[in-house]
Amino acid sequence: MKTCGIELKGNEAIICLMTLDNGLYTLNDCRVKKLAIADATSQEQIQKFQFDFAKLMADYQIDSVVVKERLTRGKFAGGAVSFKLEATIQLIEALNVTLLSSAKIKEIIKNSHTTLNFKETGLKQFQEQAFMTAFAYLESQ
Repeated sequence: MKTCGIELKGNEAIICLMTLDNGLYTLNDCRVKKLAIADATSQEQIQKFQFDFAKLMADYQIDSVVVKERLTRGKFAGGAVSFKLEATIQLIEALNVTLLSSAKIKEIIKNSHTTLNFKETGLKQFQEQAFMTAFAYLESQ
């Protein structure tokens, strides 16, 4: 199962591609580590983001997309642009999109029998949450 883990931060979708096949986790190389939008008020920019994201998922034959859920209110609430990006991703018909909360991700990783060391993955530090999101999703399947 090929999965794309996503963390939405500001105007960026940070991406990590991961595959689970016969109990073996594999990190897949990707031509981009994040997709950004310059102007969230522009319909053209939103549509371009949606097209670029859909094309990326089709090119890598991704089975499922999992987004780290952001809080809707409070001190650590997500911004309006990140919610627009989430909706844009969810509206891509060809994708199976799931949201996972931070609490659920932590719970799944805590109960996992697989040990993780993010530093050994070779990913950039800013991709850590996208990696954890993809890993937690695959562990829960």
